[in-house]
Amino acid sequence: MDSKWITVQQKTFTKWLNTKIETRNLEVKDLVVDLSDGVILIHLLECLSNEPLGRYAAKPKLRVQRFENANLSLDFIKSRGIQMTNIGAEDVVDGNRKIILGLIWTLILRFTINDINEEGMTAKEGLLLWCQRKTACYDEVDVRDFSASWNDGLAFCALLDIHRPDLIDYDALDKADHRGNMQMAFDIAHKEIGIPALLDVEDVCDVAKPDERSLMTYIAYWFHAFSQMEKVENAGRRVEKFVNNMQGAWEMQSNYERRMAALLQQIREQMESWQHATFEGTYVDAKKQATEFASHKRGKKRDWVAEKSDLATLLGNIKTKMATYRLRVYEPPPELALEVMDQEWANLTKAEMMRGQLINETIREQNALRKSFADKANDFAMALNTMQVAISGLDGDVEDQLLHVRRLSENLPPLDSYLDKIAIVDAQCEEANIEENDFTTYTYDELSYELGLVKSSVSKKLSFLENQMVARNMTNLTPIQLEEFESVFRHFDRDDTNSLSELEFSAALASLGLVFSEDEMHDYFMDTSHGRDRVTFEQFIRFMVDVTEDQNTAEQVFQSFREVADGKPYVTEMDLRHSLVPDEVIEKLCELVPEHTGPDMAQDRGVPQYDYIAFMEKLMNEQGGALEDVTNGRSSPTKRTNGSH
Repeated sequence: MDSKWITVQQKTFTKWLNTKIETRNLEVKDLVVDLSDGVILIHLLECLSNEPLGRYAAKPKLRVQRFENANLSLDFIKSRGIQMTNIGAEDVVDGNRKIILGLIWTLILRFTINDINEEGMTAKEGLLLWCQRKTACYDEVDVRDFSASWNDGLAFCALLDIHRPDLIDYDALDKADHRGNMQMAFDIAHKEIGIPALLDVEDVCDVAKPDERSLMTYIAYWFHAFSQMEKVENAGRRVEKFVNNMQGAWEMQSNYERRMAALLQQIREQMESWQHATFEGTYVDAKKQATEFASHKRGKKRDWVAEKSDLATLLGNIKTKMATYRLRVYEPPPELALEVMDQEWANLTKAEMMRGQLINETIREQNALRKSFADKANDFAMALNTMQVAISGLDGDVEDQLLHVRRLSENLPPLDSYLDKIAIVDAQCEEANIEENDFTTYTYDELSYELGLVKSSVSKKLSFLENQMVARNMTNLTPIQLEEFESVFRHFDRDDTNSLSELEFSAALASLGLVFSEDEMHDYFMDTSHGRDRVTFEQFIRFMVDVTEDQNTAEQVFQSFREVADGKPYVTEMDLRHSLVPDEVIEKLCELVPEHTGPDMAQDRGVPQYDYIAFMEKLMNEQGGALEDVTNGRSSPTKRTNGSH
């Protein structure tokens, strides 16, 4: 080994050792001399392993005591499964420089470098791959090794720029100023990021081939610093994604409450209007009011029927979605519950019956034919209502719901046949000039329209539940990812066939950030659809499973909040900004998350503190017990991802 390399390596290893023992107010000046009594070596091993080595001579005066200290250290190293060759206590006590440098390098590998893992490679290969990936987009940088590839300082500058572009203007660098670039990178890394200054500029710039071990030791600190930074930023992105995806569920709830309140108000206003209406007692007036009443039933009433059906389905979908996410089931305000709507609808039906009877007093005829039509119409309407109630009242396990809806679907063909019979009686009424019917509020057109709504409800519910079954079985995806993919699928399924054409499939992937060439997209479509002309929901989700690896469970969201808060029981706006959460997401969180009421911490006193624990407890499903696991330190492991330029 060249003597200059020995000097650089000893200097670098000395600085590394001092960063490890500085918590004990110790410092090594001469690596060879200061380790000779074994005391510093014992301190180093205790700091690295967080374990005591036992009794030793703290101030050895005799050579035998030095040997005992050195043997204690070497035995401890061997007990940890660390392989050492040709290293004995006499090498430490007698100051064998090369052996001591080899011993320190063994410890650096074990405690600083070996935990680096990229795609299952060795520590050295993994660290090199990490450097190459991070600098791949810089034309002037070509990292091939841990030696001459770093001479010009640009590799260090590129690592800073890819992770912290706010600290360096890479494009403005003088690429020929090797020493200046190197010094700038070293200074920023030490002062702004806290990376120990293990190397000097001349150790890298002034030699043709810098010492590999010294560079690996130093660059390993860069890896750990930026990996931790990416972990915090990933936690912030997870919080952001959680809020953005949950926004859809909150909007569904707000939409339900707004629409239900409006529908109830319209129904009550209509009933009050009929209650105060009067008749002139003439046939002309009765016919006029009959026309208005018929117009109401063909117009507003149909809109109300559709809205009532949609609201019942919407509420069921909200509850199913929240249960799928293992979050607390949504219950609307008592005054907006479905039971209130059912009661008001019954009142409306009664009011319509009374209204029809009053109007028809002067134009009644052909009661037998009316009664025949009314009996069939009322029976048919009751059957439709029973099916609609069955659909809107579904809850519990998705498989049970799917079984019930399939049974309801089997009952639709007989209803078509029965409606044909009603059409025959309706034609007979028209031939007899019968326009009003005291015995029913329904017309043939109204029943046909409502049957279409029921068919649509059954079809949509079948698609929704089948999609939920598919989503539930996709264990490689998080609920939040499923919400995003399901929302995109529904958006591009314009014809409600629960499938996508090739053009719709391409547009859906593009909206998720997956853009391919025309030939690639065609190949993906044909593979996913198994050669057919449509991609089903299950095939779409399975395709997304293949290209999606990250998980984002509610437990991980809670863990991300805790990482963003640096372990505190609350989070501040500054914590969220440091994690790069966008301003609009921070504003939304400040509205939704309650303020923390516990004792203030000194560093955040006077700053608004938000209780993310209470926020997540309110959202998490109590049956799952997931939050209790997280708060007790049993959270699921998260997957580390690299940042991008």
